[in-house]
Amino acid sequence: MPTLPITKRGAEQLKAELHQLKTVERPAVIAAIAEARAQGDLSENAEYDAAKDRQGFVEGRIQEIEGKLSAAQIIDPAEVDAGGKVVFGSTVELEDEQTGEQVTYQIVGEDEADLKLGLINVSSPIARALIGKEEGDTAEVQAPGGVKRYEIVSVRYA
Repeated sequence: MPTLPITKRGAEQLKAELHQLKTVERPAVIAAIAEARAQGDLSENAEYDAAKDRQGFVEGRIQEIEGKLSAAQIIDPAEVDAGGKVVFGSTVELEDEQTGEQVTYQIVGEDEADLKLGLINVSSPIARALIGKEEGDTAEVQAPGGVKRYEIVSVRYA
């Protein structure tokens, strides 16, 4: 399995979710299955079916997170010094050359991406267009409405 880049914050979020699943969700599902079994006939027991479905989801998610964490390459953006270049973990302030609108994005791993929070996936078109560029460079991004040009106003590692 190839390594997956993830920020330190993203790894901590995955570890917290894994802890929640193992210590809260899993025992709750086991209790729900036991309670449903106690009600008798399992062939027509909707609570039992729902609890088994939930158990499958919880166990699947636990395996998925453990797999991601085992393949994770944890990167602390504060410790990155790429000499002003845009790299994974960097926070980039951009200005749309057409509208003058400024936006700020941090380039993060797949599981951390949340556009509302300004966190973009490293494999997204805009992140791919930015990687390797420096402050003052222009990045062209193929957007649904056509090509957008952004000037890189600043690059931070925080």
